[in-house]
This record gives sequence, structure tokens and C-alpha cells, in this order.
Amino acid sequence: MKSSVPSSIQIPKVLTIAGSDSGGGAGIQADLKVITALGGYGMSVITAITAQNTLGVTSIQDVALDVVEAQIDAVFLDIGVDIVKIGMLASPEIVRTVASALKRLGAKRIVLDPVLRATSGASLGGDDTAQAMIAALFPMATLVTPNLEETALLLGRDITKPEDFKAAAQELLDMGPQAILIKGGHLDSTHTQLTDFLMWRTLEDGLEVIQSKEFKHYRVNTPNTHGTGCSLSSAIASYLADGHDLPHAVAKAISYVEAGLEAGRFLSIGEGPGPLWHMHDFYPTILPEEEGKF
Repeated sequence: MKSSVPSSIQIPKVLTIAGSDSGGGAGIQADLKVITALGGYGMSVITAITAQNTLGVTSIQDVALDVVEAQIDAVFLDIGVDIVKIGMLASPEIVRTVASALKRLGAKRIVLDPVLRATSGASLGGDDTAQAMIAALFPMATLVTPNLEETALLLGRDITKPEDFKAAAQELLDMGPQAILIKGGHLDSTHTQLTDFLMWRTLEDGLEVIQSKEFKHYRVNTPNTHGTGCSLSSAIASYLADGHDLPHAVAKAISYVEAGLEAGRFLSIGEGPGPLWHMHDFYPTILPEEEGKF
């Protein structure tokens, strides 16, 4: 009797287009950890090489535009892509190169994390880059996931309280993407309950309808928060690629990152804020008997 083993097994293919983090906590490195942990096949296009660790970013070298484009072509023309996650694009020229290539190759789903500031506060793209994203990538995006600092840069005004999120999301949605997720994690530490605000477009009886949903959760008491934004957007992309609808993908991604923050509370990686623990489902950390790091 012949074996019934299938000749072809498909798993979700997720392409991350972002910068490299030499410290391993954010950027391409974090994205690939998340995609793998959530059962996808991760591929990468490196747009910039950063020298960074838990203490900050010390150097950034952009990758040549033709090399960025060649990486995108190499992945699409052989392996194929179910969804694209975009992170750090350090210049307007890189933004336009990425947008042009994705449009030419017919990318269908794009999660854009408009990385303009590192967790340490270092600039990873200025106002010109933000404006290029709005013009070239927002109209192509399935979802855009700015934090509060990035929302302020994109809108030109500060967003300081959850009551501001709905109007800000509507303004960003009017720039062309299918959905906006404003992340509330950068509210000051007096806010122990955090709010992430999702707004998206749907079609009902041929008419466009705007829907929204709040995700409320508690701040995890941890110093290790490096790479949370990269990890969240990669998790959303992975869940979307696996067939979840947008609100469920966002909810599951938030839960995944929360669990990673909780599991990484006592990890000692570097002298500054370390990363969350991406592999918590496979290798749970062991909490020390006494408060402190191991």
C-alpha cells in the first residue's frame, strides 16, 4: 500500500522588510523569531544594518537601493509571499524603492509598522521618511501600526490620552490604509491599564463601513521591553497569514506579546532594557526564588 504522505506541505510565508538589530531584540531578528514561534516560514529583506544593543543605537548603514530591490525580487519570484511586514525604512528613497517593488510584484497584504524611533529614543527616520510612507505605502497597506510617538510624527501633533485615539485613527485611516492600530504602550507610567485602538474599513452591501475596537490590557511590570512594536506587528502578520480575521489577529498578537513580556521579566540580557522572551511557548523561563535577575 502506498504511503499517503503529501508531496507538498504549505505553511504561511511571511516576509519581513526591516533593519537588522545586532543585539537581536528588535528588527529583522525579532521578526523572524516571532514568525517561527507562530508557525510561519520567515523570510527577510534587510534595509539597514544597525549597530545596537540594549543601551541604544550607535550606527546605521542603509543598504543600497538596488540590493533592497533585489532581495524583494529574489523572495517573491521563487518562494512566494502570503503577507509582508514592513518595519524600519530609514530614508524616503528606501520607502519608495520598497513600495515600487511591492506594487510591481503584486503584494496583496502588507502590515506596516512605521518605525521612526527606537525604544531608546534614537531616530530611525525623519519627517521626510514619514511623509514618503504616507504617500507611497499607506495606500497599499492592509494595516498600519504606529505607537504614540510615531502617531505624533505622522499627524504633526501629540497624542497624550486614550480619548484622542479615535480621532487620530480616523485621520490616519483617511490617508489610505485599510486599517490603523494605534498602540498605547507609550502612555506615561501612571496609566496601568493600556488601550490599543483598532479602526478598519469593511464593505457591507457594497458600501464602505468604518468599524473600531478597543483592546484594553494591563501594563506588565518589566524593564525588558525592547522590540515590542516589531514583535507585535510581526505577530499580527503571522496570524493574518494563518487565516485569522483582523480583530482576532490583533487580539491574539497582543496576548502573545503580553506573554512574552511576562516571561521575559527576569531575563538578564545586556545592561539596558532587554527584549521580551519570544519563545515562551517552547522554552518557558524559570522565575528566580527571590526578586532579581538570573
